[in-house]
Amino acid sequence: MSVTYDVAVIGAGPAGYVSAIRCAQLGLNTVCIDDWKNEDGKASLGGTCLNVGCIPSKVLLESSENYERIQNNFPAHGITVEGLKLDVGTMLARKKKIVHTLTDGISVLLRKNKVAIIHGKASFTGGGAPWKLEVVQHDGKVESVEARHVIIATGSTPRQLPQVPVDNKRVVDNVGALDFKEVPKRLGIVGAGVIGLELGSVWRRLGSNVTLFQPNDTFLPSVDDQLAAEALRIFTRQGLAIHRGVKLSAIKVSRKNVAVEFENKEGVQKLLFDKLIVAIGRAPNAAGLDTDKVGLKFDEHGYIDVDEHCRTNLSNIYAIGDVVRGPMLAHKGSEEGVAVAELIAGQAGHVNYETIPWVIYTSPEIAWVGQTEQALKIAGVEYSKGIFPFSANGRAHTLQETTGLVKVLADAKTDRILGVHIIGPCASELIQEAVVAMEFASSSEDLARIVHAHPSLSESLHEAALGVTKRSIHI
Repeated sequence: MSVTYDVAVIGAGPAGYVSAIRCAQLGLNTVCIDDWKNEDGKASLGGTCLNVGCIPSKVLLESSENYERIQNNFPAHGITVEGLKLDVGTMLARKKKIVHTLTDGISVLLRKNKVAIIHGKASFTGGGAPWKLEVVQHDGKVESVEARHVIIATGSTPRQLPQVPVDNKRVVDNVGALDFKEVPKRLGIVGAGVIGLELGSVWRRLGSNVTLFQPNDTFLPSVDDQLAAEALRIFTRQGLAIHRGVKLSAIKVSRKNVAVEFENKEGVQKLLFDKLIVAIGRAPNAAGLDTDKVGLKFDEHGYIDVDEHCRTNLSNIYAIGDVVRGPMLAHKGSEEGVAVAELIAGQAGHVNYETIPWVIYTSPEIAWVGQTEQALKIAGVEYSKGIFPFSANGRAHTLQETTGLVKVLADAKTDRILGVHIIGPCASELIQEAVVAMEFASSSEDLARIVHAHPSLSESLHEAALGVTKRSIHI
């Protein structure tokens, strides 16, 4: 006997669980179906983000930054730490505890909002009014579910290199790279994007010699050119060896190491590594849903095809998050989940894709929203810009974090802010002021007229806004 719901959400990552909660808040009888198991083989909500992505990576980034700060920054404060010792096991235990706290919290939130939870693999069996699903639960039991509306939020999976399988021993993906039991002396990373740079930063700080390979000559192509160039200079100075324009000739795995043969402008070379991380991006994950039984449409890149409101080609079936077009960002998926829930409830759900912030959690952090300078040039948009370095910010000096800058781009005629780009301390937090400003179509003059606390890092954004009209005070 099947149970009928108003909404069935497939997936409990940031897109799915947020959507399920919002559906329940709006009075819809909702079930959330999720198949994730943690490293202990137990059901764990939160998807990639909380289990093996955003959260655990930030835990290790914070731990490794503290380790490096003690060595490099503390002496200037008159603090000397003798006998400094790294305990990777304790670091990983802290990561695991934080992940479990947050994933357990999602379960509490769903139950608090009276969302039914089924741990298992969902697939379509037919229907349309309502849609029919079959769920194979973790204990092997099969449950039939019917729902008037279905929201697919099944996320993404790591892309693989065709020439070398991930064994999570010598060759690992981003999941394995978060669980090294000891610091590898020589670490290779295929991919110098967000994931590669963050993971490379973690293990470099802890003592690895890190080498990154990327096929393109352009470093961080989604980032503003000026910030990308600054980031490359900083990361290289920190000790990351970043090889651009590389063609991988061969990857050979042995019992002792991984040999990477590659070709660049300097010719054919070979390097040996103790571990190799494959970080070449992620692919949408809709496997096992049996979507062919209902005729769900996909685009040419393997994403579920949706319109601007996340509606698929099938009535009352929506798709959100990494499994659809757009940036694979947790916060983008969450807001799509809220918007879809509100649309189902008859409200006007909406996501402004033009003001979604992006962040790379390296040190310094990189964050941006809106258009890059190179994009404006290509589009032929006339613009003005203001730039302010953190080296001229008092608070940055007190933090010993003076590397980086803030750039504000504004329309030359209307002064409307078109983009804000930050590389520097707390960029992930500072960018939110710019997001709010752009959401309300603010001008650079609006930011320039707002009083900012002193001393604060936010003054750098203020000064960059002043710089659009060439009236920065402190430079």
